[in-house]
Amino acid sequence: MKFLRMRPGHGEQLIAEGDVDVAEEQRRLMEEFRRQLDHGMWAAVPLVTENGRREASMVRAFEDVPATADRVIFFPRAAGGAA
Repeated sequence: MKFLRMRPGHGEQLIAEGDVDVAEEQRRLMEEFRRQLDHGMWAAVPLVTENGRREASMVRAFEDVPATADRVIFFPRAAGGAA
């Protein structure tokens, strides 16, 4: 799984990567997920529907990320949501 951060004018930046089936890597991913939310970021998981349409599902906890997800994208809240 990859964690990417969207930065205006810079696109996606890789901030973490790991295998959720490896305990130590899963722990690191969970910590980074929490850190991003604590910094005021929102998290979304990109999805492709059955008819091929691309969408995203917002997630609020690491446990909400589907097991089949290969990435989570973090992006800043509108109007300066960072603490």
